[in-house]
Amino acid sequence: MSTWSGIRNKLEHDYLCPALRGRIQYFAASYRESHDQTDRAAIRLNGVEVLRSSYYAYEQNYWNRYQALRREGVGEDDPKAPFRLAHEGTLNDGCFDNNFLYEAFHEFDNQSIENSLVSENPLVRIFALLDRRLGKRRLLALGKSMEQELDWVRAFYVIRMQAEGLMEKE
Repeated sequence: MSTWSGIRNKLEHDYLCPALRGRIQYFAASYRESHDQTDRAAIRLNGVEVLRSSYYAYEQNYWNRYQALRREGVGEDDPKAPFRLAHEGTLNDGCFDNNFLYEAFHEFDNQSIENSLVSENPLVRIFALLDRRLGKRRLLALGKSMEQELDWVRAFYVIRMQAEGLMEKE
């Protein structure tokens, strides 16, 4: 796997659309000196964190979701189902740790923009929405599908639309 600085460089320089260069920053930190080696990740617009998560936020959300699924009886037929559903739900809530950020980048970096736009991973869809290969016409055409998108993913669609001058700032 690439180093974080290499990943960040690709996301901010190679892939990022010209209208957002210098305005979007990707952040990831691992605190190796702490007793549990926790981490934190964020996507910033003009220095303000638009999306942020950490190991603790992910784990707490995941555990609460897993426990609720088990109480509902999920997993009686498929013991792995509560784990998978808890992870999917947690990611859909916008909680992730650095490993998921790295996995999302790896998926994004190794597939077409078309596949990234419809990826099951919301982080991959965010990378695709901010990608220079996504033109203005295609961006406009995504408007209908954004109505069903997760709120925190749709926020990046709005950021891109405003940066391209296709939507007025509120």
